[in-house]
Amino acid sequence: MIPSGPGPDGHSRCSWCLATDRYIHYHDHEWGFPVADDRRLFEKISLEAFQSGLSWYTILQKRDHFRAAFAQFDFHQVARFTDTDVQRLLQDAGIVRHRGKIEAVIHNAARAVEMVAQEGSLAAFFWRFPPATPGQGTALLAQTAESQALAKALKQRGWKFVGPTTVYAFMQSMGMVNDHAPDCVTRAAVEQMKKDFQPPR
Repeated sequence: MIPSGPGPDGHSRCSWCLATDRYIHYHDHEWGFPVADDRRLFEKISLEAFQSGLSWYTILQKRDHFRAAFAQFDFHQVARFTDTDVQRLLQDAGIVRHRGKIEAVIHNAARAVEMVAQEGSLAAFFWRFPPATPGQGTALLAQTAESQALAKALKQRGWKFVGPTTVYAFMQSMGMVNDHAPDCVTRAAVEQMKKDFQPPR
C-alpha cells in the first residue's frame, strides 16, 4: 500500500509529498495529471533522467534553473546545442552538472524532433503505452511491463537515459498512471481529469 498522511489542511495525501510546501504543490497540481503538450512531456522525461540517483526534491528545487538552462525544454532549440552549450551547462551551478545526463538531454532532443516528424507528436507516441490496468495506488512499483516496453521502444529510436525505472516515474508524472494513494485527496481529481482526457492519436 502506498503510504499516506494528513497534510497541513488536514486532508490525506501521499506521504512522500508532506515534507515541504513545494512538494505538496507539485503533488496537488501536477503529479499524475494527464499531459499532452510535447514541450512539457520532453521536460518531464528529461528531468526524470536527471533525477536518477538523486531525490526528486533536488530536481524540483532546481527546475526553474533547468528550464532557463535548456531553453524552456523547447527540444527544437535544445537539439541545436553544441559542445559550447555543454561546457556552459557544466559550469551552471543551478542544475545537476552531470556530463552524461546533459549530453543525453541534447541527444534526446534531436530524437524528439525526429519522433515528431515521424509520429506527429511526442504525445501521440507516448500515449500508446498505457497500463493494462489503471494504477490503484496500492503497490510500490519501480517498473512495469508497460514501462519496460516504452523504454525499449525509446532505446530502439536512439534515446538515452530512459531505463524502465526512469520511464515508469515519467509515466506517473505525465498522468499515464495514477499512483496516488487510495485515500489521497488528489486521487479523485486526477481520475476525473483522466476521464475527460482524450489521448492524442
